[in-house]
Amino acid sequence: MRAALSEARKGLGRTSPNPAVGAVLIAGDKIIARGHHRKAGGPHAEVECLRHFRDVPPAGATLYLTLEPCSTLGRTGACTEKIIQSGIKAVVIGAIDVNPRHSGRGIKILQEAGVEVRAGILADECAALNEAFNKWITTGRPFVIAKCGMSLDGRLTRPPGETRWITGPAARRHAHALRAQVDAIIVGAETVRADNPRLTVRRVRGVKQPWRVILTRSAKLSPRARVFRDRFAERTLVYRRRRLESVLDDLGRKNITSVLIEGGGEILGQALDGALIDKVQVYLGPIMTGGPVVAFAGRGAADTRHAAHLERVSYTRVADNVCVIGYPRFRSNAGE
Repeated sequence: MRAALSEARKGLGRTSPNPAVGAVLIAGDKIIARGHHRKAGGPHAEVECLRHFRDVPPAGATLYLTLEPCSTLGRTGACTEKIIQSGIKAVVIGAIDVNPRHSGRGIKILQEAGVEVRAGILADECAALNEAFNKWITTGRPFVIAKCGMSLDGRLTRPPGETRWITGPAARRHAHALRAQVDAIIVGAETVRADNPRLTVRRVRGVKQPWRVILTRSAKLSPRARVFRDRFAERTLVYRRRRLESVLDDLGRKNITSVLIEGGGEILGQALDGALIDKVQVYLGPIMTGGPVVAFAGRGAADTRHAAHLERVSYTRVADNVCVIGYPRFRSNAGE
């Protein structure tokens, strides 16, 4: 299953709005075929894996899948039928499909066809791989990651007139790998005016460029801004006077399964105050700037009991910076 997970990770950032899935075929104690879902509309991982065989796979072979196989016709055929037709008699599954319409159906179809099925192997790891898809398919709203580079005194900027960078080149390259895995990047209009960012993925090959989403009250944005003039200009969306919740709902309807909120502080603060953040990825630079823009500016919590607390926290040193990743747990003002 770990080998199947390695296959699935090859599809991250490339399969949306489908999940990333990996498959390996085992005969004896050897992997004899591998496959992963490469892009939406393309062959699923099971088909990619099994296409290595012109005839039936060896007797006794076992197929390992990170996700329960699909059981309905879509842009491709049902994978359960492909597995049954292949003659494979043993399938091991990591995570169950969270879509209520499909959950457990693929397993039942395989079992009724005489295929031995084991499920739940490394289930948490397999489910975590598709945390964005899982939220979107069950709620209709994209998975929200809050990302920023900030100083030790909680600022997103240096004083006026100084360079805008808080973190170093290594941290910025690290952040581009995250951009490569999301469907859209959200920023406020002030970020576009002040920084004129490109909001594109660079230094990562073979990925689809994310949508650029601009939130504005006045719609006073320069037509010369990079997001309106580069070769990805048609992938820029502008929302005027829309609540962040409404924007997320609309993006979900557009099959955008994950978004990265990159700033500024006001937009990050709105997301935090509205308990809209599913994951944070913050890069801490080794500096105190006293700059004018505060990260996560907003109302804040009434008291510490009602503040967001990070769970499953990890800390990674990236050159002179520290990357903090965690999942906020929000409490209502009524207490829990």
